[in-house]
Amino acid sequence: MNILVCGGAGYIGSHMAQWLGEAGHSVTVLDNLSTGHREAIKWGELVEADLLDPASMERVFSARRFDAVMHFCARSLVGESVRQPYDYYANNVTGTLHLLEAMRRHGVERLVFSSTAAVFGNPVSELIDEDHPKAPINPYGASKLMVERILADAADAYGLRSVALRYFNAAGALSEHGIGEAHACETHLIPNALRAALGTGPALKLFGDDYPTPDGTCVRDYVHVQDLAQAHALALEFMDREAGAHAFNLGNGQGFSVREVIAASARVAGRPVPHEVAPRREGDPARLVASSQRAREMLGWRPVWTDLDAIIDSAWRWHQAQAF
Repeated sequence: MNILVCGGAGYIGSHMAQWLGEAGHSVTVLDNLSTGHREAIKWGELVEADLLDPASMERVFSARRFDAVMHFCARSLVGESVRQPYDYYANNVTGTLHLLEAMRRHGVERLVFSSTAAVFGNPVSELIDEDHPKAPINPYGASKLMVERILADAADAYGLRSVALRYFNAAGALSEHGIGEAHACETHLIPNALRAALGTGPALKLFGDDYPTPDGTCVRDYVHVQDLAQAHALALEFMDREAGAHAFNLGNGQGFSVREVIAASARVAGRPVPHEVAPRREGDPARLVASSQRAREMLGWRPVWTDLDAIIDSAWRWHQAQAF
């Protein structure tokens, strides 16, 4: 298949391009390189374009024929979205509309969309399944939920087939392929813990220790980026069988607190993780843990990386390689 990977120079997008390339698909990476990295594009051709520029989108779709699109382009910092909501709605919603309009003009009828657990807001159950109420508490989550609604409307109006995959916490790396989590402004826990342990970053900030959780710190569900790529590939096959708009939650179904992740990072690194308690971040729920039963049953998804230490170790090996 000929696949357009929007945001393929970023963290999850580059791992997706690797998976598709290794599977024999033809990959085109669309990226404006505002947060992505040119050196991460090792599978497929880079086309520099911007979802906020409809003319550049038209050039991309006029130049080649695609069987499906995978859409990873988004601004994704929760705290920043609270401070800059207009930017998030413009990039995540308006940009997606431009992509969808170009797809429709050029007869591309399959989309896999990178969504998020942030669509749910504060959970009302221990495990979050697809039927859990959607009540996002920050503009980032609200922007992703709006796109999910647009995809449902597009299925009814235009016959677009889509799968929205709601990640919980993406983690890990493929150090053997030279790709990993390389954000200029890193807000994710595991890379910041490992940078603190390596001494290539400042002491880790532990944002809040007064949450209603066993040790007072936020609880999250970590899923390896390679398992996310597997789910996207399965979604392509699923759309061959099923019409309409669908959404699936992707997580390991286990919750780990910030303090537990710090302890696991120290075990893997064999050295302490310097850290300090800081105030809570705006828009952070206390607990987010997935039920991925529907993805297992309907997509046939089987996560390979189910051990937290193994997930962290894959990231640790990549960070070590960057440091030396």
